[in-house]
Amino acid sequence: MGDVKDAIILAGGLGTRMLPASLFAPKETMPLIDTPILNHLVWEAAKAGVKRVHLVLSKRKREFLDGFFKGTPIHGDEIRADLPRDSLSLGTVGIEVIPHVQNEAGGVADAISVAIDQVDGPFLVLLGDMLMMRDHFGPDRSGPEYASEASKMLVSVFEESGLPCVGVCSVDESEVSNYGVVEISEGSVISIEEKPSQSEAMSNYVLCGRYLFPENTSSILEDFPLIEFGEMQSIFLLNHLINNGGLNAVKFDEMEMYDSGDPVSWLKSQIDHGLRREDISGELLEWLSSRISRI
Repeated sequence: MGDVKDAIILAGGLGTRMLPASLFAPKETMPLIDTPILNHLVWEAAKAGVKRVHLVLSKRKREFLDGFFKGTPIHGDEIRADLPRDSLSLGTVGIEVIPHVQNEAGGVADAISVAIDQVDGPFLVLLGDMLMMRDHFGPDRSGPEYASEASKMLVSVFEESGLPCVGVCSVDESEVSNYGVVEISEGSVISIEEKPSQSEAMSNYVLCGRYLFPENTSSILEDFPLIEFGEMQSIFLLNHLINNGGLNAVKFDEMEMYDSGDPVSWLKSQIDHGLRREDISGELLEWLSSRISRI
């Protein structure tokens, strides 16, 4: 079966829905209050036990992020000495970060194929614009110790069953048309439908950007070439797994899904996270209550 030693973080998208902000900073580096999304993702992967993180980027993002993992440009020991070093540099996490350039955005499976030749065994995939959070800490509690357990949960299920798995979470019925909707029976994925209408959705459980794929994924992808299947490659890949051995669903029922894919969803994420953080929730709630009362 093999250990899960690699994680691929997909950060090659254009971020068109977040323009003009994404012209100046990749959406994966945008902060959830005060900590970049990418920090949370790398810490989550490290908590799951991986040894290497493969970061799939566009050429422009590669240039922007060249120094991102090499430490902070400020003298961290002198400025904000109250913060742990993990909050200021991902270089302290202790795992290898390997950048890969995706020349053109072609969907999830195409992005995976950019890095898969350097992956050893089964591997995690994390979408770079989605966070799953149960605990809500400020930067004084940074690093893998305090990170989301979403990817670690996938690894645990894989180690128990030997089957690939996907993370799923429930959303309001009005939101199902924005996601891949998953039909589940006794912990197994029965079918996946990409962005169905509300009336056609078989459940309100959706894919939420966390996957654990088997080590033979590269050979499976050869049966679903990008030129023929386009951005639906990943759905065909998942359906292949469903029909050939099985695919487990790991429910993140106790977690909040934060999506930086568009301005309104990211604003909601900021507010929700802020209201759950003990260091700022009081002041934020007081202001929100006052502001709402004036509407």
